[in-house]
Amino acid sequence: MVVSEIPPINITARNTRIIPFEYEYYEPRSLREALELLDRYGDQARILAGGTDLLVKMKARLVEPRVVINVKKIDGLRYIVEDGEQVRIGALTRLRDVENSELVKKYIPALHDAVKSMGSIQIRNMATIGGNLCNASPAADTAPPLLVHNAKVVLSSVGGDRVLPLAEFFKGPGLTVLKPNELLREIIVEKSIAGSSAFKKVSRVAVDLAIASAAVYVEVEDGFIRNARIALGSVAPKPLRAVKTESLLRGLRIDSREVLNALKTIDEEISPITDVRSTAEYRRYVSKVLVLDALEVAYARLKGGVYG
Repeated sequence: MVVSEIPPINITARNTRIIPFEYEYYEPRSLREALELLDRYGDQARILAGGTDLLVKMKARLVEPRVVINVKKIDGLRYIVEDGEQVRIGALTRLRDVENSELVKKYIPALHDAVKSMGSIQIRNMATIGGNLCNASPAADTAPPLLVHNAKVVLSSVGGDRVLPLAEFFKGPGLTVLKPNELLREIIVEKSIAGSSAFKKVSRVAVDLAIASAAVYVEVEDGFIRNARIALGSVAPKPLRAVKTESLLRGLRIDSREVLNALKTIDEEISPITDVRSTAEYRRYVSKVLVLDALEVAYARLKGGVYG
């Protein structure tokens, strides 16, 4: 079926109690159809996947798209598969699927930590990993774990695919490099084979947005840190890697006081704000604590193979 043959369902304020404005609604059955719709409507369209973010914004009239493209019924975008030294995750994969995946628990433990702490089970049964990334919240819990695992994203359009590091995907709060005619199709994640990872966050209540979050990937040899990657959330306009701190950790004994001194550099790499959830000062303090906690858990997993 070509895109011109997909009939829109016109949604108006008269026939719904949920969305207070009129828009056209499409349910493409293939990736090609979805991409053709995006190519036709561009920035007038919004993608509906899990709906946990978009529908809330539409109800509040924070966004009023002329066209909504529901991609839930597209086959082939919901999967978690092993591919050599990588794990590939389809953008429509539910967070609950990520949480229950043995591949994720084994090879991307920080992501498992993060997802099981996100919202309620009902939310995780609806929300998708692609949607969480495309929302581009500085507090997106899936972002720091994926960043420390050197994740890449596959962005698709009618013209083909482009692949870029997740670190280059975010531009700022609510902003990504996605073009109006592009769709996030897949996330490609490096396995933790030589090392392990962990994620920690602090929030006002268990299911709330993170006040601050941290993910750590570490490789240790003979008690010394051979490699370390750190990513932080809720402490800058976008999730970020603490590359300066990472470089200082390499070569240190994992249990030395020098590790604590190196973590002080995190202050130079973040730019937290004060808002209704926390103060900038507290975010600065707790970020270092979270990184240390995540480092300890990741190291414990390396020694004992603990994934929980």
